[in-house]
Amino acid sequence: MASASVIQVTKDNFEAEVLQSAVPVVVDFWAEWCGPCKMLGPVLDEIAEEKKGAVKVAKVNVDDAADLAVEYGIRNIPALFYFKGGELKHKSIGVQPKSEIVKRLDSLD
Repeated sequence: MASASVIQVTKDNFEAEVLQSAVPVVVDFWAEWCGPCKMLGPVLDEIAEEKKGAVKVAKVNVDDAADLAVEYGIRNIPALFYFKGGELKHKSIGVQPKSEIVKRLDSLD
């Protein structure tokens, strides 16, 4: 289960939560059936708690939000997309170590 600091994002709130965010956002494209996604979940929960207010952690379930997955060309999950100021700045595919995710987020500031 995602922590309270992690935002569930759909097509309906993607623009408001991600593209119009005042802080950098990492978006995790994931699915319930994806083993590596489940490994990454607790790491993202920790980052969301530790960096609360400084960054946002958002999750997009690709089964529930297939339109967003298609729009962003998601072929493999987990996929982490890093946004700042409404622009996609970086993306990574597969499970990333916490240190790498934090470093990437810090580089967006």
